[in-house]
Amino acid sequence: MASVIKVNLPQQFYKIAIAPGSLDQLGKYMTSLHLGKKVLLVSNPTIFQLYGERAIASLKIANFEVASHILPDGEYYKTLASIENLYNTALQNRLERSATMVALGGGVIGDMTGFAAATWLRGINYIQVPTTLLAMVDAAIGGKTGVNHPQGKNLIGAFHQPRLVLIDPNVLKTLPIREFRAGMAEVIKYGVIWDTQLFAELEATQRLDEMEYIQSELIDSILTRSCQAKADVVSKDEKEAGLRTILNYGHTIGHAVESLTGYTQVLHGEAVAIGMVAAGQIAVELGMWTQQETQRQDALIEKAGLPTKLPKELDIEAIIEALQIDKKVKSGKVRFVLPTEIGAVTLTDQVPADIIRQVLARM
Repeated sequence: MASVIKVNLPQQFYKIAIAPGSLDQLGKYMTSLHLGKKVLLVSNPTIFQLYGERAIASLKIANFEVASHILPDGEYYKTLASIENLYNTALQNRLERSATMVALGGGVIGDMTGFAAATWLRGINYIQVPTTLLAMVDAAIGGKTGVNHPQGKNLIGAFHQPRLVLIDPNVLKTLPIREFRAGMAEVIKYGVIWDTQLFAELEATQRLDEMEYIQSELIDSILTRSCQAKADVVSKDEKEAGLRTILNYGHTIGHAVESLTGYTQVLHGEAVAIGMVAAGQIAVELGMWTQQETQRQDALIEKAGLPTKLPKELDIEAIIEALQIDKKVKSGKVRFVLPTEIGAVTLTDQVPADIIRQVLARM
């Protein structure tokens, strides 16, 4: 399988290239973009050990001058301090405006590399080479970049679109099972908010919790349909003025769970899964969709081996308070993305706090 999806934006367009073995063709793909010769490859220790040499070899064959920077692994290190260290490497290697940063890793690496590229010399090129399912179907696409503040996720950031997103499905073979499951949360999200056919394909599959039990045809469909959904939404609303907000389904309560557990206990996809369960129940309480539909959603989440309950130590009032610093708060009101049917959602700020408490109390 090989496919190319275009992300069409008012000021530019870029391609999402999905092709097995494409990691070894990174230099060739980048040559076609007519970039400057200096490249800073950014990764974490685990991914760099697995794929760093192959990526660098491909770049050098294409006559790029390559330096590398290794960021610590994990959401906990997604901070301004990490970005400052990355700037230091950029300075040491005299990265000019024609230079390119390449993000080789998951969503954390992609977000930080993108933010560094957005702010170094007021903006240089960057390429996304995602290595996790979650990054492939979501985080690497759309130009959202940033770091966390101690009191909230992604509160510091910028919109800065990549020049290319290069997806090599073969790298998923080394992805830990827990990380694969976390990525499935975002895939299920697309089925609920946008793509009923994808939802049906996931329902028809016996297991979603490990890649080895999923047919390659479905992996192909998961990648292409999810990337197409993200591209469609971003193309219509690049900077989240309206429609793009639906991509935050499950993220409102999910982000609160992440921040309250210190970004160390719960993976992003796991938090999104918990958030989708909560959002589905809130929608039922408000009469917006049926108990049967939320049960279908939750069954997929469980099939993917994802959590449906809150971590036991979390205090409900702490979650309510954390919601107030979510990026989607407007005029002091928390806005929720809530489902109205499989494949469609709406945005509302009319969710009484008591209903949120009731739903969380049952979780």
